Amino acid sequence: MLLLGATAFLLVATPTASRTLWTGGQGDAAPPAPRPTPYRADCRTVVDGSRATAYCHNPYPRADRVRLHVECDRWWDVDADTAAARVDPAGYVELSRRCWKEIRGAWVSHEPVLGRA
Repeated sequence: MLLLGATAFLLVATPTASRTLWTGGQGDAAPPAPRPTPYRADCRTVVDGSRATAYCHNPYPRADRVRLHVECDRWWDVDADTAAARVDPAGYVELSRRCWKEIRGAWVSHEPVLGRA
């Protein structure tokens, strides 16, 4: 009985394995999609008391649009966002915002510039 089960398994598995080996293991796979060009500027955020500053440099061949977001710690203190700033290839920008009192968090968001880089 065990021999019959092993033989049936080999008969079922053999055509699949030979088809995979024959096509090089790829079957009818489509060619890989082109990788998108990176655009995200390298940004360093520094919080000093109630002021947050982001220093952004773009080492990539596409432009990036960056924005600094500051979340204030006190419930009555208004959170602040900067206007979007374009960072061209090899470009540099500084973005700064403040709270009246302490800062809970600060981060930079990125958005690709569409059209010509």
